[in-house]
Amino acid sequence: MRNWKLLPAFVAATLVAVVVSYVAFYFVFLDFFVDLWWFRSLEFEPYFWLRLLYRFIFSGAVTVFFFAVFMFHFWIASRYLGLNPPDEVLLDDGKRKRFQRFAEIFMSGSTKIYTPVSLLLAIAIAVPFYLQWEQALLFFFGNASGVIDPVYGNDVSFYMFAYPIYILIQKELLITATLVLAATGVLYWLEHIFVPNQSKEFPLGAKIHLGALFLFVVAFVIWGYLLERFSLLYVDSNEPVFFGPGFVELHYQLPLIWLEIFFVVAIAAAALFYVFSERHRSKVPAVLATLGLLSVGGLKHTHSIPEMIEKFIVKPNFTRTESESMLSNIDATLAAYDLNNIKTIDFQVNLDATKDIEEWSTKKHFENIPVWDREFLIDSYMQLQGIRPYYVFPTVDEDRYFINGHHQQVNLAAREVNIERLPKEAQNWENKHLRYTHGYGAVISPAAQDAGIPIVWYLRDLNMSSEVGFSVTHPDIYYGQEKYQYAIVPNNLTVKDISSSRDSSNYEGKSGIPIPSYFRKMLLAFYLRDEKIFFSPNISNQSKVLIRRNIDERITALTPFLHLDKDPYLVVDKDRLYWIQDAYTLSNYYPVSKPAADDYLDGKHKFNYIRNSVKIVVDAYDGDVDYYISDPKDPIIAAYNRAYPGLFKKLKDMPDQLLQHLRYPRDLYYMQMKIYAKYHQRSPELFYEQAETWEYASVDGQSVLPYFITMDFDRCNDEEEFVMINPMTPVHRDNLSMVGVAGTMDPINCDHSYQPGLTIFKFPKAVQVNGPSQVNALIDQNPEIAAQFTLWNQQGSEVRKGRMVILPMGNSILYVQPIYMLATKTRIPELARVIVSIGNQVVMDKTLLAAFSRMKDLFVKGASGSASGTSGDETK
Repeated sequence: MRNWKLLPAFVAATLVAVVVSYVAFYFVFLDFFVDLWWFRSLEFEPYFWLRLLYRFIFSGAVTVFFFAVFMFHFWIASRYLGLNPPDEVLLDDGKRKRFQRFAEIFMSGSTKIYTPVSLLLAIAIAVPFYLQWEQALLFFFGNASGVIDPVYGNDVSFYMFAYPIYILIQKELLITATLVLAATGVLYWLEHIFVPNQSKEFPLGAKIHLGALFLFVVAFVIWGYLLERFSLLYVDSNEPVFFGPGFVELHYQLPLIWLEIFFVVAIAAAALFYVFSERHRSKVPAVLATLGLLSVGGLKHTHSIPEMIEKFIVKPNFTRTESESMLSNIDATLAAYDLNNIKTIDFQVNLDATKDIEEWSTKKHFENIPVWDREFLIDSYMQLQGIRPYYVFPTVDEDRYFINGHHQQVNLAAREVNIERLPKEAQNWENKHLRYTHGYGAVISPAAQDAGIPIVWYLRDLNMSSEVGFSVTHPDIYYGQEKYQYAIVPNNLTVKDISSSRDSSNYEGKSGIPIPSYFRKMLLAFYLRDEKIFFSPNISNQSKVLIRRNIDERITALTPFLHLDKDPYLVVDKDRLYWIQDAYTLSNYYPVSKPAADDYLDGKHKFNYIRNSVKIVVDAYDGDVDYYISDPKDPIIAAYNRAYPGLFKKLKDMPDQLLQHLRYPRDLYYMQMKIYAKYHQRSPELFYEQAETWEYASVDGQSVLPYFITMDFDRCNDEEEFVMINPMTPVHRDNLSMVGVAGTMDPINCDHSYQPGLTIFKFPKAVQVNGPSQVNALIDQNPEIAAQFTLWNQQGSEVRKGRMVILPMGNSILYVQPIYMLATKTRIPELARVIVSIGNQVVMDKTLLAAFSRMKDLFVKGASGSASGTSGDETK
């Protein structure tokens, strides 16, 4: 019968042991060793151990510290300080022995209780530190930035590195001190309840102990109020005018915080005087100080007084009362988003564009203006160059390559593998993981091309055919943008003609986790939850498991503290293909800087500071990952570089064939211009008026987003620059205000080393400069062009307008818009015509040079806007 009674306990213990073993095996043992093997395969093993060491040093040290705090105070409270028998007990030998025996039982018994309690409390307190250990890393390795905040005069690195950790430490120490004070107080009280013959009065030692703990609580409360002052730097109560503290925060909220500190000190002094004073005890000072603290708290949370200050003091003279606050917000925001070094050029518009047309008609490589949009090319690439059903082109990139004696802009895309496009019956384990393991090659076509002819190819087909010199030794793509599953290569399968004429399973790369033994084979089968790995006869001792093959997933697993741009791009080299990924360091603690909008990056990270501080290169064949610091002035990446020596390389160490393909990140430029659209108004008066606020230009309700162009801007000895351009208009207006240019060429040495910079071509307010929507209206209003569109739309095709290219040209603004025809059945776009517009003139032709020539005739003859806008052979 006794054994039956123990059965439920035995079953419960067995279930607990099984669950613990399962969790330990899958989430500790397996994860640890597979991660170790994976980091080792990438030659990042020292970095792996360093991250592990930092994590457990910080969390372990914090746990030990808090355990020692709890243990120390509980131990003291269980000792003699709480035992206070009357004198007659100590004189009576029998009573004294009974008292000592009971007290010893109490002290030795309580040790068994407060030891595990101390450990549990310490672990609970240490959890937030474990979750934020990366921020603690910045705290220990961060250095001063040299930039001072305008309100309190602290270095901004204090807010980015120390302030978040101080908030966490203050909160946890306050909780700890409060728990220790309450627990030791209860322990002293229990001793007086359960230990016999105790006097009513606590001994002096107990009072000193509790008083010291009380002072710790008070100190941490005061520290919290001191840190609360800095929270005023991040208030948004003055939005939408400006971000950060204003008159109310600095002259009303801040003094109230100091008053709270005063009353907390007063309460503490009154309480201690009451406890330790034997005479003149009075509760009045403590009560008055408490009422004062409550009153100040009420004033802090009331809305009526701040509203009265706003109504009667601030708003009647806003620019005077808030000028310093607005200026602080402007300066901080421009610095936080790296907008302080923008070069502004006052663009003088010449209404007569004849001279500009003549000069640019003969300009070297003028035909390099891109007329093929990557948004339209994706369908053409898929249908013309997919070739096999399992190949896809996830995206189309833009870049420049030295072709035919000059830098020419091209569109290119990687031909990646997507197993889901195979027939369902072919989507078996062997095909997914051993046979269809990788993509193959890339396609390249010029971004500039004449209309009415098929797409010109610079690199095409599975045999990597190229008439302009492209050649790749290892075109296989094992790592890319697709959602790749794990692959096992090389293997015993003989696979022909999946990607090329050679054996597709003959992988020669260095990456991957080796499978040298059955034991590791078994562990990998458990890790990937796939028993076929262990039983497959096609896996040999030379095989390797390739995991984390999506480049975003790969980089995030290596460096989760870096935030990735949404648009990695492909580089075609002679040896193999590479991916270049822009990475950012972010902070949400830059003082008085406006937070970024929610539509940037993944929308999950709130930040008000950003730097494109790292360029990451991923080998599409090997999977090797290299990190290059592109902004060494960024204090965040400098801290990580000190914390992880050897992880990051200098940008000058990047191979030249990759360095010349670096570009200004599209997402960063888009966000910077959204900020600069308002914050270019640097004087508080102009900033308050918002008379010159910009917004992205739009056409048919769609914003004209930044786009790349390769052109000679007369800045570097006839050298073409690969830049990004975006136009902006006044808010709720269609005329053009500015054209922004983001480039990377070194303006001094005129080479292709990475020197990012922004230039703004700003137009005079007194002159009307057509914006994209106005040019679009001119195109739609042109009767010849409208008639031609109507005719094409009736011939089994659909006319689509491409992206409008806007380009400063001498003292004129050039608009170029490609026109595509999409076949109704195949949906393959064809470049049909190119529209050119300068001033109020619009011309459509098959080539840019032909359109330019006709545009020149219009200006020379002084033709009106009603002149013919199409070439003579449009209907042919």
